Amino acid sequence: MLKTNICGVEFQNPLMLAAGIMGSNASSMNWILKSGAGGVVSKSFSLNPHPGYVNPTTVAVDGGIINAIGLSNPGVENFKEELGRIERENNVVIASIYGATPDEFSALVSEVQGLVDMIELNISCPHAMDGYGASIGQSCDLSHTIVSASKDVAEVPIIAKLTPNVTDITEIAKTCEDAGADCLSLINTLGPGMKINIDVAKPVLSNKFGGMSGRAIKPIAISNVYSVYEAVDIPLIGVGGVYTYEDVVEFIFAGARAVQIGTAIMDEGVEVFSRINHDLERFMADKGYSSIDEMVGIAHD
Repeated sequence: MLKTNICGVEFQNPLMLAAGIMGSNASSMNWILKSGAGGVVSKSFSLNPHPGYVNPTTVAVDGGIINAIGLSNPGVENFKEELGRIERENNVVIASIYGATPDEFSALVSEVQGLVDMIELNISCPHAMDGYGASIGQSCDLSHTIVSASKDVAEVPIIAKLTPNVTDITEIAKTCEDAGADCLSLINTLGPGMKINIDVAKPVLSNKFGGMSGRAIKPIAISNVYSVYEAVDIPLIGVGGVYTYEDVVEFIFAGARAVQIGTAIMDEGVEVFSRINHDLERFMADKGYSSIDEMVGIAHD
């Protein structure tokens, strides 16, 4: 009942780990999969190791968290070892990659595609260094170039992860589709946002600014999925503020075939996956839905 298919890749259920949360090593991703996720997305990594920002990198705020990790990662060679240790039987593994140039993205795709089922392009991080993340995804031209370069060498489906921090997300979505993206995930964190420590009169985060995630951004994510669903013909993955089965149903009705979960794990633990799956299956049975396919996009009818 809960199975969903995205670009020919079958997920046992529509829930997956979002990039950036517990996706740094195989043991944590295997834990997520055993806890009920249908798939996992790794933490974003690059060709070479990157230290990211110094602590503090995360702060709680009303309705979620603000983070500026700075895309810290050990580099592709080290990450390949972790990807190779993930238990892939009946599980979907997605690598999240980032770079600054088409050559960097295409090189990363070539390096890791034999170890994963899909690849997600991080062209949307709002607290990345200049030339990375949202600085790519806010430009139609740069987005097209990066997606096209990745597709030129890809043997697995390519997902472009979109930023909400644009004037019109549908234009970026259509650009990525035109460049060959097989799927879109949306949205990345909102912002940048800031929290100030009033005792010392300074921003809490070392980077000062960070991306907002959590419950507060869900209405924006739902709206963006709804709008993009009407603008493109490729499948969508919803991201942003998923805590309950009701949240999942909203995303699916808006047009997503699956959702990614991040901040909720920090608040409620890995049990969030099994709980949502149980409640979602009961909802579907009560409402007479026999498959996820029957539910996708019906808010548009």
